[in-house]
Amino acid sequence: MFRFILYLAALSLLKGTGATNQTFTSSGEMNITSCPITYYGQKYDRVYMAFDANTFSVCFNGFYKPGIKNDCILMSGGTADRGDLAVLTQDIPTGSGVHKLLPNLRNAGKCVNIIPLKDSQQSEIERVELGNFGTQAILAIKTYSGYQNVDVEADTQVNGLTVSKQKFQTTDTNKGIITDVSGCRLSGFAYKTNTTVRDSNICSTVTCDVSGFATAVSDCGPMERCQGNGSCVLNAMCSVTGSTVIDFVGRVQSVPDRCGYTLMGSLLFPGLQLLGVFQERRRKDVSFLDRVILQLEGAGVQISMEQDGRVQLDDKVLTLNARAQLVHGIELSRDQTGVTAKISVSNYTASILFDGYTTLIHVTGTSGAAVDGLCGNSTRSFNEEKVTGHWSPGCEMQYDDTADSTINCNTTTEWCNLLKQAPFTACNKHINPEPFITACTNTLCKYPAVDGLKCQNLEAYARACSHHSNVTMESWRKKTSCPAVPQAFCKDRFCSAHEFCGERNVGEPSCLCRAIFASKYRSTGTFGEPTVCQQSSTSIIMANCLLEDKSIDYSGLHLNDQACKAEMDNLTHMVMFKFNSNNTCGTVIMANNSQIIYKNTIMTRNVSTYGLINRHSPVHIDLSCYYTQPDVKTFAIEVKHSSVIQEITSGEWNYNLTMKAYTDPDRMNAIQTSNDIEMNQKIWVELKTDGLDERMVHVVTDSCWATDQPSPSGSLRYDLIIKGCPSPTDQTVKVEGNGLGTSNYFSFNTFQFSAKTGAVYLHCRLELCVKQNNACASLCSHNDRRRRSATSKYEDENPAFISMSWTY
Repeated sequence: MFRFILYLAALSLLKGTGATNQTFTSSGEMNITSCPITYYGQKYDRVYMAFDANTFSVCFNGFYKPGIKNDCILMSGGTADRGDLAVLTQDIPTGSGVHKLLPNLRNAGKCVNIIPLKDSQQSEIERVELGNFGTQAILAIKTYSGYQNVDVEADTQVNGLTVSKQKFQTTDTNKGIITDVSGCRLSGFAYKTNTTVRDSNICSTVTCDVSGFATAVSDCGPMERCQGNGSCVLNAMCSVTGSTVIDFVGRVQSVPDRCGYTLMGSLLFPGLQLLGVFQERRRKDVSFLDRVILQLEGAGVQISMEQDGRVQLDDKVLTLNARAQLVHGIELSRDQTGVTAKISVSNYTASILFDGYTTLIHVTGTSGAAVDGLCGNSTRSFNEEKVTGHWSPGCEMQYDDTADSTINCNTTTEWCNLLKQAPFTACNKHINPEPFITACTNTLCKYPAVDGLKCQNLEAYARACSHHSNVTMESWRKKTSCPAVPQAFCKDRFCSAHEFCGERNVGEPSCLCRAIFASKYRSTGTFGEPTVCQQSSTSIIMANCLLEDKSIDYSGLHLNDQACKAEMDNLTHMVMFKFNSNNTCGTVIMANNSQIIYKNTIMTRNVSTYGLINRHSPVHIDLSCYYTQPDVKTFAIEVKHSSVIQEITSGEWNYNLTMKAYTDPDRMNAIQTSNDIEMNQKIWVELKTDGLDERMVHVVTDSCWATDQPSPSGSLRYDLIIKGCPSPTDQTVKVEGNGLGTSNYFSFNTFQFSAKTGAVYLHCRLELCVKQNNACASLCSHNDRRRRSATSKYEDENPAFISMSWTY
C-alpha cells in the first residue's frame, strides 16, 4: 500500500527558482531534463500529459492508451482541461514531512516539476507535483475550490499494470497530500521501496531497498523456471560451441582434446545417450564440436548430426526437411538454421539443435530432475565422460601451437562483451551472459575469427535466449554487422574425415585440411603420400585440400599425355594420378647399368586454355619410379631329358625362364627322352620367360656357343650367335624374333667336335632390354650387324647364361 502524508501549507515548503512555464491544452509533451524523474527504478526526462473523460494522465513512454504497456499515473482532474509546467529546485529542510516520508532524501539532489491544472476560464483547479530525489520520487496533489468531485483518485501503473490505486478525500487534497512513487523493477514487475514480498509471478521472495535496488531469492533451482503461478518446472539449456561447454547450471568447461564425450546421459531419458565428438580445425591446439550423436541403446542404432547438415542413421543418409520425421521415436527436422532432434519421454522433452558449430540442448519437464554428462550437474571428470569408438587413436594427445600474432585479445574481449550491451540486455535477466562471454574470449583469443566464428558466439547466446525464454533480439545482427538471416554454416558442403568446412576466401565455403592431418605434409612441402611404384603400374595420391591451399585446381592437371588427368574420390577427396603398361600416359622409360626408370610429370594444362587471366598456381611435379634390374639365372638342360623350368625372383621382378628344344619349326614337338639326335639334324631352341610384361621389357639372346665341357668357358668353343646375330661362319644358324618380345628362338644343325666323342654343351647369353621404340630388336643383315642402342640394354657387365647339351 502507498504511504502518504498530509502536506499542509500546500507544498509551500517547495519554494525556489522556477523555469519558464510550458503550457499545453488537452495534451502536451514536456521536456523535464532539468528535473528528471526516477519512476520505479526507471529514469525519465520527458513526460506526456493529457486529459480524457475527467482523467488527467502523466505518462513517461508516450501518451496514455488503454491496454498499451506504459508507465503512467492516472488522476481524476475535475473540470480541468489545460495546464502548464514549471520546474522548482530547492533543498528540502530536514525534519519536514517529505523527509519523514522518504528518510534517505538527505543523500539526494532535490527538485520538483509543478503542473498547475486549469479549466477553460484559466482558474487553477488542481496542482500536481513530481519531485525528484535521486533514485526516489514523490507525487504531490493539491485541489482548489473549483475542484467539484468528492474524491481524488490516483492510479499508479508500471508496464500498463496497476501497482497501486488510491482515493483521497478532497478534505485532504485541499490541504495537499504527498505519496511515494519510488520503487524497484525486477523481471518486468514493480515493487515498493523498503519492502519484502513473495511474488508468485517469478517464484521468488523479492526485497526492494530504500535506494530502489531489488534482490530476489528464487524458489526454483538453477535448472528450473517459474511458470508464473508460484510453481517451478525444469527448463535447462546447455550450449556447446567450439570446445566450450556451458552446462545446464551455467558452468563453463573446455574440452581439452579431440575425443568423444557424453553430453547428456541416460538418467533423464533412459536408453538415450547424447554424445559430442570434437576435432581440430585450423589449429592443432583448439578443438571444435564436429558432430552430435544420439545413441539409442535399446534400438542398437545411432543418429549422427554432421557439420554439413547431413543426418546419418548408422551408415544411411536421411533425407530431411522442415517437416518433422519420426525416426526410432525421435523427431528429426532440418531447415536453414540447422538440424533439430526432439525426444519426449515420460514428463520430459529434449530439443537438440546443431548448426555445424554450436549445439543447443534444451530440456523441459517436471522439477527435481537430475541430468548427467558434461551438460549435467554431476561432478564427474572429463575422463569419466569420455566414450569409446567415436574418435581416432591418439585423440587424447594435446598440442601447443605457436600463438597467432594477428589476434588482439583486448579487441576480442570488447567484442565478446557486447553480450552485456543493448540489445542483448533484453536477455541478460533470463540467461547470464558471463559464461557465453567466457566461451567467446577463450576461443577468439587463441583461434582466428574466421569461418563466421566471430558472429557464431553471439548467435549462440541469442538462440539460447530465444529457446529458453522466447526473447528475440533481431536488432543485434544489424548492430554487429552479422548476417541478417540465421543460417547454418556450410550447409550441404560435404567434407571428408581429414577435412572441415570453412572459408578459404571470405564468403566461399570450402573443405580445408585439418591441422594435424596437414602438418606432416606441409613440413615437407608435399601434397600427399609418396609415389607407389609396382612392376606394371605407378600411382600417386594427393589431398585436394593441400592442393587448394596452394591455389591448385586438380582438374587442370595432367601427365605428359594431356589425356591422362587426375581422378578424385568423392568420399575421401583424395586425388590420384596413375599409369601402367596398358596406358603409359607419355611415360619416358630409361635404363642404366643397375636400374630401370619410369619418368612422368604432373603439370598444369597449357596456359592458353585459361584465357586472359589465371587464378591457379602453375604445377610441375616429378613422378618417377626406379626399379632394380631383374636377373636372369643360368641353368642347363640335356636335350634328351626334356626341358627345365626355373622360377626366378630378382628385386621387384618374379618370373619363370624356360629353355626347350624342338624337332619342328612350329615348336610343337619337344625333344623327348626316346628321341635320337642325329648328326646334322636341324633343331629349334626356344628361350621363353613367363611373368615379365612384354610391353615394358623384351628378352634379347645376345650370344650362343658350344663347348665340349659343361663350363661355358671350355677350351673348345664354337659360336652360333654373335651379338644377337647368326655366326657368319655357320650358314645353318637362323635367329627368329630376337628382342621383339619376352621369348625368341633360333635353329641350327647339330654337330660334334672333331676327334671328340660324348656330349656337346650349348650355352646362351641373354639380356633384358627396356622397350623403347624398336631399340631392343637386333638388326641383322648381310654386312649390317649393328647393335641396339646402348641406353636400352638392361645388363652388360653381369651376363646370364643358359646351357644345354646333347649326345649322340
